[in-house]
Amino acid sequence: MTEQTFTAEYVSPGHPDKICDRISDRILQAFCDQDPYSRVAVEVMGGHGHIYVLGEVTSRGKLSDKDIRNIIIEIIGSDNYDIAINLVQQSPEIAHGVDEGGAGDQGIVVGYACNHNEDMVPQEYYLARSLCEYLYALYPYDGKTQITINNKHEITVIVASFQHSKTEELQNHVNDWLTKNSFSISDTVECLLNPAGEWSVGGFDADTGLTGRKIVVDSYGPRVPVGGGAFSGKDWTKVDRSGAMYARHIAQTLLKQQGAREVRVELAYAIGVSDAVQSIAYVDGTPYTLDDFDTSMTGIQNYITSL
Repeated sequence: MTEQTFTAEYVSPGHPDKICDRISDRILQAFCDQDPYSRVAVEVMGGHGHIYVLGEVTSRGKLSDKDIRNIIIEIIGSDNYDIAINLVQQSPEIAHGVDEGGAGDQGIVVGYACNHNEDMVPQEYYLARSLCEYLYALYPYDGKTQITINNKHEITVIVASFQHSKTEELQNHVNDWLTKNSFSISDTVECLLNPAGEWSVGGFDADTGLTGRKIVVDSYGPRVPVGGGAFSGKDWTKVDRSGAMYARHIAQTLLKQQGAREVRVELAYAIGVSDAVQSIAYVDGTPYTLDDFDTSMTGIQNYITSL
């Protein structure tokens, strides 16, 4: 009988897609710091000497092109990029629906929680993230990790590639990570470290990045479905992030209340409509109504403002 396995990956903040996410989020935060009611949807693409910032912003806050350029330069650590910025006001048709208390766009979001670890996420995802964060502290550059586990939660495959790392040193650091955390490993564990060879060119110099291209990394890994919407650069009225955060909160709450193994929450919204058009949880696979939770836009707002 074939052994069941599960795999998840994680990427460092220096990965080109994550650089774009960080720029989008910093621009969002800069507007919201000035005006908490800002409507922001900012996306970034960058690579090979060029960075493009596009989106819609309606805010009493002000950011000049120079302010945005300074944010970008601070994040990437270089001013040797051709930066193009085109931010326009939110569509008045969209704004009207949001002003009436509705969602800023249609969207499907998934919240998930399981009893694998203290973070209540799938174990393979927990391990890939843990290793990536450990290695990024040592190599603060572009990098990726990937972990495969079996159904006994033993690690069977470790993959790690980090810019400016020496493979032998990387192996020692992976061994240290395993030892310090006492993670279970298979007798036949395989380590694939810098499998394409050591590398020094990374980030925007090696590849193109795009806001929202790592939505599975931002969620729970491929074991759990995602709604499909990107998280970064969006104010709370866009449910892709705010709704997903609230759905995760609901899932974690139900996991504890019900003493369950896993909980999946599915919410869906229509543009301009306040109430969710779908609102359901599955507790250990059994449908569960969410009558005790306000899944409207008001409920999401109340949760976000409580953080």
